[in-house]
Amino acid sequence: MPERAHDTPLGLTVHAMPSPEAVLVQDGRRTRSGRWTMLLLALVCAAPVIASYLAYYVVRPEGRRNFGTLIDPQREIPAVVATDLSGRPVPLQSLKGQWLLVSVAGGACEGACQNHLYLQRQLREILGKEKDRLDWVWLVSDSARVPDALLPGLSQATVLRVPPDDLARWLTPEDGHALGEHLYLVDSLGHWMLRFPPGLDKASAAQAKRDLERLMRASVSWDQPGREGTTP
Repeated sequence: MPERAHDTPLGLTVHAMPSPEAVLVQDGRRTRSGRWTMLLLALVCAAPVIASYLAYYVVRPEGRRNFGTLIDPQREIPAVVATDLSGRPVPLQSLKGQWLLVSVAGGACEGACQNHLYLQRQLREILGKEKDRLDWVWLVSDSARVPDALLPGLSQATVLRVPPDDLARWLTPEDGHALGEHLYLVDSLGHWMLRFPPGLDKASAAQAKRDLERLMRASVSWDQPGREGTTP
């Protein structure tokens, strides 16, 4: 019979275990590295937006001034649920992805409200080929019925009812004025960033138009018409 091979023990290599202090130091380094990476990515994503605002508000080679009041800090569209005129719930944040020219008024919409709706439509139209990047929005602040006579003119508008308390936590008027006296501009990232002066009329609307045109030009490199997943 052949000789039985001698059993040989398995060779084992013993590695030194790292100390708890070394593990903590290494984990801390990884955490800091991850944070810096996330910060750099955020800056890269925000760079076009920051550049457009700098071009509009800071770099003014012609010494021009904006007509609207810059909101600082900007306020994001709140996570509230509005309703359309048929009573269907609509998350207000679903309006993100387009620039918004916003008015606020009760459903009866008299005088100043009708003037704002007219100016919103006109300001959008005069943007020409850029108009598809701007939606005009009427936020109805009460439960009053919208007159049937207004409905045909609102076919291209977004009309939503929003509780007045929710509106007041997002939009604020100039001191001494009411919420419904202004038009408000929200950028396509969903931030309220500009408030036009109260009492806007056809004459002063030309100055508002210049603000809109400058912002459209400044943001053209990163902003596209139509919300993500929708048809403009």
